[in-house]
Amino acid sequence: MSSAQDSHGAAPEERRLHHRACPLCEAICGLEIETIGGTVASIRGDKNDPLSRGHICPKAVALKDIHEDPDRLRQPLRKTSGGAWEEIGWDEALSLAATGIRAVQARHGEASVAAFLGNPNVHNLGAMLFNKEVLRAIGSRRVFTATSTDQLPHHFASTFMLGHSQLLPVPDIDRTDFMLMLGANPSASNGSLMTAPGVDERLKALAARGGKLVLIDPRRTETARLAAEHHFIRPGSDVFLLAAMLNHILTNDLGRPGRMAALAQGWDELRAALAPASLERAEAETGVAAAEIRRLAEAFAAAERAVVYGRMGVSVQAHGGLCKWLIYALNIATGNFDAPGGAMLADPAVPNVGAKPTTHAFARWRSMVRGLPEFDGQLPVAALAEEIEDAPADGAGDVGPIRGLVTFAGNPVLSTPNGGRLDRAFGQLEFMVSIDIYLNETTRHADLILPPATGLEASHYDIAFHNLAVRNTAKYSPAVFEIGPEQKRDYEILQLLAARLKGRNDATIVTPEQALAMALAAGPYAPDKLEDPSLAVTFERLLAEPSGVDLGPLRPGLPEKLRTEDGKIALAPALFTEALGAVLAAAPQSREADRFELIGRRQVRDDNSWLHNSRRLVKGKSRCTAMLNVDDAARLGVGEGDLVRVSSRVGAITLPAEISDGLAPGVVCIPHGYGHGREGVRLSVAQELAPGVSVNDLTDEQAIDPLTGNAAFSGQSVQVERAPAQAAE
Repeated sequence: MSSAQDSHGAAPEERRLHHRACPLCEAICGLEIETIGGTVASIRGDKNDPLSRGHICPKAVALKDIHEDPDRLRQPLRKTSGGAWEEIGWDEALSLAATGIRAVQARHGEASVAAFLGNPNVHNLGAMLFNKEVLRAIGSRRVFTATSTDQLPHHFASTFMLGHSQLLPVPDIDRTDFMLMLGANPSASNGSLMTAPGVDERLKALAARGGKLVLIDPRRTETARLAAEHHFIRPGSDVFLLAAMLNHILTNDLGRPGRMAALAQGWDELRAALAPASLERAEAETGVAAAEIRRLAEAFAAAERAVVYGRMGVSVQAHGGLCKWLIYALNIATGNFDAPGGAMLADPAVPNVGAKPTTHAFARWRSMVRGLPEFDGQLPVAALAEEIEDAPADGAGDVGPIRGLVTFAGNPVLSTPNGGRLDRAFGQLEFMVSIDIYLNETTRHADLILPPATGLEASHYDIAFHNLAVRNTAKYSPAVFEIGPEQKRDYEILQLLAARLKGRNDATIVTPEQALAMALAAGPYAPDKLEDPSLAVTFERLLAEPSGVDLGPLRPGLPEKLRTEDGKIALAPALFTEALGAVLAAAPQSREADRFELIGRRQVRDDNSWLHNSRRLVKGKSRCTAMLNVDDAARLGVGEGDLVRVSSRVGAITLPAEISDGLAPGVVCIPHGYGHGREGVRLSVAQELAPGVSVNDLTDEQAIDPLTGNAAFSGQSVQVERAPAQAAE
């Protein structure tokens, strides 16, 4: 079909209206997309979408930019012996991919080929359904994902407390009276592990009904505008605040746990573990006054409906796993777990929680160099570079250095700690294949790039984020445009590659629609599982209701949803209590006078590194800046826009300063996802308007959460100085 036709074979000038869920971030906002022939005429919010209710953010319009981007790859690229790129056909490309992977494994063993899966995979239906086929066909247990640079502590806490890694409670933001938020900025992210499109309006509604939002963060973020209170906190110290709050509540019998008292076990062990967590120690570690911590604890416990929510700032730090455990425990101890207005579990039409517990899926194997444990089949990505460069060649069995790599829609050179080292390590691989739509900072190292059709060319049902939504809904989005004869969709690429790896030249292709229809038929809203079959969610109903199906507010579901062996919540798993004991027994940390603590930040027009080739999103003043506190900047002799050099053990970057009174002293704040000014990258807009520098050329891969293995980006110690060229003026 030519680009002058739409997905229905319409005449070139025919106008059509398409209903769509935006796949660019976790909010899955409903869209109305008007097309004229083969082009996008307009994109606006769908007021009939039961989850987003017409909300739209600037990123959604970038769907047009991605669709029309001349830099987007549409057919396979092979790197020639001279380092140039040439387009080849799909049959040849798939054969080369399978042959290259198997050749490395024949020389070095099955585990010599690793895989990395990036964040965009969870936003693509085809990838979510069929990535595992390729991983199984490769046969290596060296799998790395973006999870261990992000939300791994959430999955860790859910596994050991609730019995399954995907039982992730979300705040019932639409019914709560008191929301205590740590290290999160949903006004910029539209929610994270809390699918809450239009979150600003939801927070305004919280205030309008007499409730309040209290924000704990080293930066006065965009969300702080909507908060009744904001408290600065030292990066990485949240564990002390949370432990002191919970200890104060339990010691003084303020909790009112209600039915959680019987549903959870381990109360005595929890109290014993928290006993050393004093308000005074918390003040010394966090910078938040003991009296304020006491007041917050008592106000939270007294609220009729309350919820603690912590996100990136508490996940990507040295105590991320402990923070998530304590957040769950705070909600449980105050009766705000599995209760309206508290932390609740969604009831999606396609659940991603299996029937069996996942508590066994930990430390079944380890990385070679540091011995870091796997979790849920994945190794911490902080170990990837060293597994290429430093793993001994005479490892046990067939385990030696990583010699080959398959990347799935990820850019770890920009998104993982010590990206500079990883950039160099990729140059040592014998073979690399990337499934990606761009020639970017990571895929430039590949021998072969397999680009799937994407965005408006792909159908969508959001498996991941309906499981994390603040309201139960279901929505299917057909593809807006057909693809060209030179293109393949992700589900075809994945199934065909898996077949080639198994020695077959072809495969019987299962479409996402077929898989979705089967999943719905087996799900909780299937006709045979409801008293009123007319309320069932079937594929046919999703087609008939293109704006989405409303399944109602979050509902209590425990103990039925628990996957623990005894059917109870485990309040005090030994892994957590022992780790907390070590933290509380350690001497208080002092801050070096000439050092800064690093934190990240997110802007509403950014989505990691993969929307920087949209001119409408990156135009204007550069957002890749080092934000500094006013007093810190004065002490360094740095003014607005002056270049500063930020350095760490692993590297240094130079970028403009942004001076703010909304940042805690001793903190430097740098956004994530930049660093496009490298040779061999084919991202023309990003390189022209938003090259920036990568904060992950600073972050140290040795800095991890020792409990979970998650990368500890936040709170790393760095030096900040006026750039030498300016200092000499």
